[in-house]
Amino acid sequence: MVRQGRQHLTQGEPDAAIRILERSVALDSSNGQNYYYLAEAWLMKKNARHAREFNRLAGIRFGQDAVWQTRISRQKDRIDELEK
Repeated sequence: MVRQGRQHLTQGEPDAAIRILERSVALDSSNGQNYYYLAEAWLMKKNARHAREFNRLAGIRFGQDAVWQTRISRQKDRIDELEK
């Protein structure tokens, strides 16, 4: 399901991505990618509050994974920019 959500994001369809990724969270709430891409979708919709929450949850789920923590940090920077 994460792959489908990402496809919708690359096609510029954040609402469709959100629907799929929310279902994916319901099935596997431990998968950090679900939260990371939900944050991406909310960024596309320019909703910093929702993006920040999903970014935070992604950070928790990925723990000490350095590669994903770097991506999450960069995403957080984009969220911060959106709020300015």
